[in-house]
Amino acid sequence: MVIKLGSLLARQVNHYRYTSKSIPNSFRRLLATNAEPTYAGAELLKKFTDEHAHKLVDVSKVLVIGSGGLSIGQAGEFDYSGSQAIKALKEANKKSILINPNIATNQTSHALADEIYYLPVTAEYITYIIEREKPDGILLTFGGQTGLNVGVKLDKMGVFDRYGVKVLGTPIKTLETSEDRDLFAQALKEINIPIAESIAVDTVDDALAAAEKVGYPIIVRSAYSLGGLGSGFAANEEELKNLSSQSLSLAPQILVEKSLKGWKEVEYEVVRDRVDNCITVCNMENFDPLGIHTGDSIVVAPSQTLSDEEYHMLRSAAIKIIRHLGVVGECNVQYALQPDGLDYRVIEVNARLSRSSALASKATGYPLAYTAAKIALGHTLPELPNPVTKTTSANFEPSLDYMVTKIPRWDLAKFQHVKRDIGSAMKSVGEVMAIGRTFEESFQKAIRQIDPSYVGFQGDHFEDLDFELANPTDRRWLAVGQALLHENYTVDQVHDLTKIDKWFLHKLMNIVNMYRELESVGSLSNINSDLMRRAKKLGFSDKQIGLTIGSKELEVRQVRKDFGIIPFVKKIDTLAAEFPANTNYLYTTYNATSSDLEFNENGTLVLGSGVYRIGSSVEFDWCAVSTARALREAGRKTIMINYNPETVSTDFDEVDRLYFEELSLERVLDIYELESAQGVVVSVGGQLPQNIALDLQNQGCDVLGTNPEDIDKAEDRHKFSQILDSINVDQPQWKELTSIAEAEIFANEVGYPVLVRPSYVLSGAAMSVINSKDELDSKLSNAAKVSQEHPVVISKFIQGAQEIDIDAVASQGQVLVHAVSEHVENAGVHSGDATLVLPPQALSPIIMERLKTIADKVAEAWKITGPFNMQIIKNDQNGTLDDTNCELKVIECNIRASRSFPFVSKVLGINFIDVAVKALIKENVPAPVNLMNNKFDRVATKVPQFSFTRLAGADPFLGVEMASTGEVACFGKDLVEAYWTSIQSTMNFNVPRPGQGLLFGGDLTNDKLGNVAKTLSGLGYNFYTANEAASAYLATFISEPVEVIEFPKTDKRALREIFQDKDVGAVINLARARAESLLDEDYVMRRNAIDFAIPLFNEPNTSLLFAQCLKENIGTKVFFDVVPETVVIPKEVKRWSEFIGGKPV
Repeated sequence: MVIKLGSLLARQVNHYRYTSKSIPNSFRRLLATNAEPTYAGAELLKKFTDEHAHKLVDVSKVLVIGSGGLSIGQAGEFDYSGSQAIKALKEANKKSILINPNIATNQTSHALADEIYYLPVTAEYITYIIEREKPDGILLTFGGQTGLNVGVKLDKMGVFDRYGVKVLGTPIKTLETSEDRDLFAQALKEINIPIAESIAVDTVDDALAAAEKVGYPIIVRSAYSLGGLGSGFAANEEELKNLSSQSLSLAPQILVEKSLKGWKEVEYEVVRDRVDNCITVCNMENFDPLGIHTGDSIVVAPSQTLSDEEYHMLRSAAIKIIRHLGVVGECNVQYALQPDGLDYRVIEVNARLSRSSALASKATGYPLAYTAAKIALGHTLPELPNPVTKTTSANFEPSLDYMVTKIPRWDLAKFQHVKRDIGSAMKSVGEVMAIGRTFEESFQKAIRQIDPSYVGFQGDHFEDLDFELANPTDRRWLAVGQALLHENYTVDQVHDLTKIDKWFLHKLMNIVNMYRELESVGSLSNINSDLMRRAKKLGFSDKQIGLTIGSKELEVRQVRKDFGIIPFVKKIDTLAAEFPANTNYLYTTYNATSSDLEFNENGTLVLGSGVYRIGSSVEFDWCAVSTARALREAGRKTIMINYNPETVSTDFDEVDRLYFEELSLERVLDIYELESAQGVVVSVGGQLPQNIALDLQNQGCDVLGTNPEDIDKAEDRHKFSQILDSINVDQPQWKELTSIAEAEIFANEVGYPVLVRPSYVLSGAAMSVINSKDELDSKLSNAAKVSQEHPVVISKFIQGAQEIDIDAVASQGQVLVHAVSEHVENAGVHSGDATLVLPPQALSPIIMERLKTIADKVAEAWKITGPFNMQIIKNDQNGTLDDTNCELKVIECNIRASRSFPFVSKVLGINFIDVAVKALIKENVPAPVNLMNNKFDRVATKVPQFSFTRLAGADPFLGVEMASTGEVACFGKDLVEAYWTSIQSTMNFNVPRPGQGLLFGGDLTNDKLGNVAKTLSGLGYNFYTANEAASAYLATFISEPVEVIEFPKTDKRALREIFQDKDVGAVINLARARAESLLDEDYVMRRNAIDFAIPLFNEPNTSLLFAQCLKENIGTKVFFDVVPETVVIPKEVKRWSEFIGGKPV
């Protein structure tokens, strides 16, 4: 018999709680409240001697597998879960070794892990680290799908047995069962749990045969993949042929199953320990019906439309499954539930920490990753305290007196030719979570968090609204808004088209009715206190109310405050306030009558970075967390505002008070005023906080660091340009534009190409390089739409120039530290997509000195205090100018931390954010130092991580618009060594082996493609091209024969067979410009390299650098199909602390 000790204890405590006179003295002592409340149950457990006794796994050094660069489907949530795991190891006095090449993360700091390796997360490199470090334990479930897949591979290769490494937590066999569809189906059959009927196949013909058996419509999924990669729906044979041939190129096995589109999708997060205690921490329900990947769905927690019977049926099934599979730690179960009956199917089980578990942690306040790590070490749930309350057991199911809404953020508009539909394969790059006490409140908050341009529930213009409603895209909620708000659709009509549960639609109608009521009053003076309060309770913002009645946001704010209507602050205590709990995890709501805490700390506000999107990602989370840590070290109370559930900054133990809230002017002012804050930091969260800095100051907030009026002088092109002129710093010729005619005149004057961009942007939104008059006319109609308030800027685009990044920190106009990184790619590739090299390898001392002078002048002119970043173009006019005379032109200056701050801090060994915080609070400001004068015996390269695989149809071509979703960085003794490991660290990168084929294509008018081929000549590769011209061109550079292969542009399956037949190991396509059509040969070549998971090099300088890497390393590279008898550790396998000589960061 298994005693469920946690519940027994809880009953005992509750029994005594209400009969205080009968409490025995021993128990009284346990419940006595000291200064620091403790959890009583742990003491009682010490009396056990059986399996429930305190028995930890015998390990002393644990290897933690990180997830690598952020990509679609595997993003910041693994920084959060890995960081929590390392915290748990630290508490247990276990030494932690982390492998993770993602230099932007919080977990890759010595404050957390004991030793860190910035190396590829592959079986080969992990084996080298195990050979070198001799760990006795390994954690595989905190590194996403990457960690899980590599763990299964290492186990199959016998590495863990050979070195005696214990797999902590969920056993490998369980991981394999949950990942292999056949084993999984069999396991669930054994306990009579229904699953979606599926047939596993490994050829296209078998897939077609399986579909006949199951019946169309069907869904294809691929095994061992993340975020539904390679999956999709097929309604007929033709669709299935195309889909299955692509899916089989990404995974060895695919599943053909009956589609249950239109059923509800529900998810449970479950925790189990080694003695079979199980709890369900959170259940969630998708707003969208089944058919859309849960990562691309709007999700609410806890579920809102399930009956008690449905809830408990699925909860019991989840516990039955996790026990049968033998999960030790955390796992999630996804279900399809019949909308009008009790029939259900299990869709999948993830026996690892996932994006949903990060959401569940933040939604409930229950730290799933931390608890899972403790369980992996051998703790049982009843002996662990709930870390949030500290007084209750971790063996309980959180209860919520609020609800949360998660909405994904897509950036599909950034890509050409991309398909915007959303389905079973995930495409979103980030997500937001909003907390409220009603669905309406939390839903409207979440919409504003996705993008500040949304005011709340709203519509948009659609060509064919019914089609949009029936066929989901990333803009689906806008289509629902359009239908209900502006087109007078009924709830029933929308339900029939979308299959969204009517409960949600009726709630949205409440918002629609409030809009109509506000519009009918007509003006601000007619709004009474009751109407204002009801609107706020439904999640309306001041700005939104203002728009309905023709008033400005701050006018509405004033009237609201005059009515005495201000938000209340509530705690998330995991217990729905049933037990006293002192937590710092907070949200604001109008659906309350009192606040849960005293506002007496006068903390310093740090504004986080909000939702992860292309251009603003985990780098800014590292900046925000580092800021909070530095402020706490300086003895200041800290208050974090952020709403991104994937982050470490929203972890309850990082700050004194955490507000899981909007980063809007309205909400930041509310919190600043309630808390009587000491100041606000706006320079570490990317562009979002920057955009409200001036308004915050005008409303009386003390903005720390550079004056927002000076920040504005850098954001406004005119002011920016005038100041650069006044300090004699060069810039490209530019002009501001209000008409297309003016643009044409300017372009003719300076000569094409020109660059067109709007003001106030992050990551070059809507920037484009224009090569001709026709292009200019078509693009400008586009750019004018982007920016009504700000006109468009057009500047001369300099070709063939080198781009340089300067990251720096200043104090009152004086530079304290600065870093100069050079780009490998030429100017014209967005700095977020460029390969950065630090310290620079090709810049002379003369150039370095000139760059330092520019940084000094800029810091002084803008009176900068805090972080700033500049991009500079070096143009030597094709080698005709020497270093003293070549042009150095400033193309951009951001007076805030940039995405390369963690990179430069970790490479140079000095935390730039620490220095910045000292400058911001004017305490212990260090003396200026020129770090770039130091002699370095190391080089690091930062390489972009792209997610083109996920974005069907998108053209993988680099330009001024940022396209990467993440980054990785590795160290080496020189550039080639650093780049060699960095490029292998990008996701699923397979180094082409001698004997394989290399397919060449692109621009034949210069020698760039030829030089790449020349470097690769003689290494044993076969050379292919898709046309005769390219073949003749290559023949002038290399002695090997060049074969022209068949290249069917429209038949994906035939093309795939040719690629397989020729064993193409890499594609090098150096096209001059983006493809205009989908039949462009270079586009087809680039796109299919991505779809068939083959390394693609599409830029001349990186292609040549990779060719040099192969030339130097391919001869000695060991391909780990089996572990060699003697493992020889390559020279690049070194700890980070060995590269930088200590642990300063």
